[in-house]
Amino acid sequence: MTKVSVIGATGYAGAELLSILIRHPQAKIAHITSESHTGKKISELYPHLRGLCDLTLESLADIDAIGKDSEFIFIALPHGHAMDVGLKLEKLPVRIIDLGADYRFTDTKIYESWYGVEHKHPNASRVYGLAEIYREDIRTAKIIGNAGCFTTASILALAPLVKHHLVDANSIIVDAASGVSGAGRGLKLGNHFPELYDNFKAYNVAKHRHTPEIEQALEDLGGERTVINFTPHLVPMSRGILATCYATLKDTVADEMIDASFQKMYGDEKFIRLLGRGGYPETKFVRGSNFCDIGWHVDDRTRRVIILSAIDNLVKGAAGQAVQNFNIAAGFDESTALDVVPMYP
Repeated sequence: MTKVSVIGATGYAGAELLSILIRHPQAKIAHITSESHTGKKISELYPHLRGLCDLTLESLADIDAIGKDSEFIFIALPHGHAMDVGLKLEKLPVRIIDLGADYRFTDTKIYESWYGVEHKHPNASRVYGLAEIYREDIRTAKIIGNAGCFTTASILALAPLVKHHLVDANSIIVDAASGVSGAGRGLKLGNHFPELYDNFKAYNVAKHRHTPEIEQALEDLGGERTVINFTPHLVPMSRGILATCYATLKDTVADEMIDASFQKMYGDEKFIRLLGRGGYPETKFVRGSNFCDIGWHVDDRTRRVIILSAIDNLVKGAAGQAVQNFNIAAGFDESTALDVVPMYP
């Protein structure tokens, strides 16, 4: 059994992570932490875990002891906090999977610019944790910066076209809508039921922090500078992301070339389900699962391709992806504990 610990276990992503790890046959949860609920059992805060995970929440004051007693540590904290943990554990052999943003960027100056905090661990050895694209790097990584939720849906939708140079990399527009759990468990007026219900809205237009993360991955894939427009939306549901991505096709690109690019890149991927040209992914069909459903359409009139992708933001967009990365890094079958049927209806 591989000993794992979860730092920040009481947020939605942390709780989802525990739900997956307790059914993982090769993982033993050693420690879970929370600064606001230290001393309480996790099942007191999340009764759905009662009898399945009744561990007591510890404090980060014991991080050195936790690090020494763990082979992997998952960090499910808001940005700006994981780097403190990473620094304290730097000399220990424990490996880190950060569900936040602190270790996602190759250039920490970009992180500092978009997140407004100084990066305290800029020289950390880390890789970007999007399994379908960076699998080989993840296998041996000391620190894995788990990809964000909007970014996972968007990058996976666009990757084949950018990698095979079928689209103008600077024509890309992404509109993506997320369920409210993506905003975390903290109380916010905009997430209050009367404000959210029966409503649909955009937010952080032209300034959402997932923008440079998408650009970074697309630049890696295409080998050229990429600038996109990304607009997030909030929908009155608890889970799910639907990303609608637009890009201008290059002059010589035929429809069959688009189809072939998706099949070549994802044909053997366990967690990507290709609905093909004309397909319409829906959030309900991936709910509670680690799947990403992708379909695409070609607008001959405008010479644009429109790619649709759907994920569960708490699973493939957070905890499920973290466990997928853990499986790769630990040498387990990649689908261990993740091979579940989506919840329906």
